[in-house]
Amino acid sequence: MRELSLDRLRTLVAIVDLGSFAAAARSLNLAPPTVSLHVAELEERIGAPLLLRQRGQVQPSGIGETLVARARRLLADVDHALDEVRGQVEGRTGRVRLGASTGAIAHLLPQALEQLGREHPGIDVQVAVLTSQETLSRLAGGRLDIGLVALPQPGIDGLQVQPWRRDPVMAFVPAAWGRTPARITPAWLAERPLILNDASTRLSRLTAEWFAGAALRPTARIELNYNDAIKSLVAAGYGATLLPHESTAPPPDPRIRMLPVRPALWRPLGLAWRSGALEPATEVVLAVLRGFRQG
Repeated sequence: MRELSLDRLRTLVAIVDLGSFAAAARSLNLAPPTVSLHVAELEERIGAPLLLRQRGQVQPSGIGETLVARARRLLADVDHALDEVRGQVEGRTGRVRLGASTGAIAHLLPQALEQLGREHPGIDVQVAVLTSQETLSRLAGGRLDIGLVALPQPGIDGLQVQPWRRDPVMAFVPAAWGRTPARITPAWLAERPLILNDASTRLSRLTAEWFAGAALRPTARIELNYNDAIKSLVAAGYGATLLPHESTAPPPDPRIRMLPVRPALWRPLGLAWRSGALEPATEVVLAVLRGFRQG
């Protein structure tokens, strides 16, 4: 017997706690000879007596007391580990790695995480701020569990991508500019200072195509990839922008006018995950996110 068996240690602790071999056998639902065998194997492994029989009572020896104290801590750690694993198997606990762009993180994801925290407090979601291409790459490589990605995306072996929601892209214009059209057109906006998403984002390509439909290719005054920073610059009068707006998002800063665009422009997003069986915690997070599907 090269290693200490947890079953043997549990038997030893039960004997000390209950004061007899017979009581331990009943508590552990073991035959009395099995209890005696467990103790004999432990004593052989340790090389010293672990229990002393005195006047019908069983007491631990000095070495036995040391082993019992260690065994209690070890068994408690094992029980705790099993509880943690059982929680993950049942979807009550676990870690889920999620990748998303700043646009999704700014408003959509916090709402989903708030609901998840209320309903499933044992699930820890670790968020990485990534472009859609980076998210899909990490998903394929096993370094993420879920991704929020811009659509459309090319098919990637081993990944599932499901349409999630479609939010309108609106024009955000400094209120200080005064009167504006009811609907912002590419021609009107191209004549103003622009603050746009940088070329690494799908939104940049969407807005470029929107301008290209009117045979326009305006140059942005500045390109950023943080929507809140862009809105702050709009509020300061630095320029106008095009950004998605979710129906449940709060209204913009009073220094900003949010206006629809013509032709209409939409930002579609998808949920991505690896094909095959998913861990229960990942299934739970996907279910919560799907509850925010409607734009």
